[in-house]
This record gives sequence, C-alpha cells and structure tokens, in this order.
Amino acid sequence: MSFTYHMVPCEYFEAQSQDKPYRPEPMVAGREEFIHCTDGEQNLADTGNRFYKGDPRPFYALLLDLEKLTSPFKYEDNARIFPHIYGALNREAIIAVLPFPRAEDGTFLPPA
Repeated sequence: MSFTYHMVPCEYFEAQSQDKPYRPEPMVAGREEFIHCTDGEQNLADTGNRFYKGDPRPFYALLLDLEKLTSPFKYEDNARIFPHIYGALNREAIIAVLPFPRAEDGTFLPPA
C-alpha cells in the first residue's frame, strides 16, 4: 500500500458531512482545485510548522490510502516534494484520522 497525509483543522473536518467527499476550505472557496498532501510524518510536521505556525487551532492528520483514491494524485514535477489530489477526497481513502500533537511551544510534531 502507498500512503500520504493531509492536515486539516479539526473543527473544519468535523463540520464536513461524513457521507460526502471531503473538500478542504480553499477548494470550497474556489481558490484552489487540489488538496495538498505530504509524504512522511516528519515532512507533515515540517509542513504544519511552515504554514500554520502560530495558529492555535487543533489539527488532524488524515492518513490516506492512495490505492483507494478516486481523484487523480500526482506530483507536479520531480522538484516538488508535496503531491496533490486533483478533486474531492472520497471518504473510503481516509484510513485514519490522527491527532496532530504539538510541543509546549506550539510547534507541530509528527502525528500520533
């Protein structure tokens, strides 16, 4: 199996309908056409610290099974380390919703 992660604020993910495909806030708002993902737990913590530093909201790390995705998954080019899912995320591909812990100083740690 191949896996990737997507991070999302807990409150946003919990507010989504569980019987519909998941769409992140920027996609719903029409600002993006893809879902940001990352490979590896350490990269995910680095990504959280880069893009959400100072954001006090709790986050989840969605563990995704790439073999179950119904939307295209791809890297834009070899230089990019972060892949994208082009389209909504079918719920069957979400195999775990992991707490995304933080250190005392608020920095993200690899998911539990």
